[in-house]
Amino acid sequence: MVSARANWKGYITFGAVSCAVALYAAVSSSERIAFNTLNRATGNRVRREFVDSETGAPVEREDQVKGYEVENGDYVVLEPDEVASAVPDSDKTLRIEAFVPCKEIDDVYFDKPYYLVPDKMGTDAFKLLRDGMRQAKVAALARTVLFRRMRTVLIRPHGNGLIGTTLNFDYEVRSAEEAFDDLPDLKIDGEMLELAKHIIHTKTGPFDAKAFDDRYEAAVTELVKAKIEGRALPKKKAPAPTKTSDLLQALRESAGTPPAPKRKRTAAKAKADEKAPEKTPKPKRPTRSKRAA
Repeated sequence: MVSARANWKGYITFGAVSCAVALYAAVSSSERIAFNTLNRATGNRVRREFVDSETGAPVEREDQVKGYEVENGDYVVLEPDEVASAVPDSDKTLRIEAFVPCKEIDDVYFDKPYYLVPDKMGTDAFKLLRDGMRQAKVAALARTVLFRRMRTVLIRPHGNGLIGTTLNFDYEVRSAEEAFDDLPDLKIDGEMLELAKHIIHTKTGPFDAKAFDDRYEAAVTELVKAKIEGRALPKKKAPAPTKTSDLLQALRESAGTPPAPKRKRTAAKAKADEKAPEKTPKPKRPTRSKRAA
């Protein structure tokens, strides 16, 4: 059972079946080291203040309004009640609109993951949805109002429960075709491709999130600890020397393959070199004596 505070509570419905669920954030940055901004001279914390960009005078919260810039310096002002009127009505219901094959889901649309946990009274319906999707190898697309916006949520079986991932809107996702438009059309084959496949095969293994450490967080933690204890600050290691830029040679080194032997001169090549006329060396230019004769 998730012990954190629920981000959202409501119902999930599919057909005429529904059950009460709660939404909990699946990831959190609360364990990261957080810094405060201080006044170097006094050591006191500083606070953020909104000021008028022209007069420099502080602007109190009740005098702040949202504005959309139409032209340079020309804004359309939106009052708080006008902005609130644009928020869609919410009935606290995750309505499943479609089931889609898992293999058709492009994860570039994934935004934030949340755990979906059932209420004690709706466990049977929850398990029915979970096991049904798992056996059919599908995910569900549902819509609801989350955090003042209508959001599409992708729901999938996850362990003993369900995980709901908010999806980015299509206009927010940049085109992959445009991103790779300038990539040259090169055909890689032969030894280079075989070496790459060999390296991939030797390094293939299961995914273990615990194997990937946050080096920045660890370095900052050690830095803070050293400052508290009055120790010398840890020194940063020198970067490793840059390896060869030759792609084929780099692949051979990675695969542990010895470099290709140099080509031997064939008999025909040696005979052709013997018949080739010798180049006449250019005569050297006479050097002048430092002293006149």
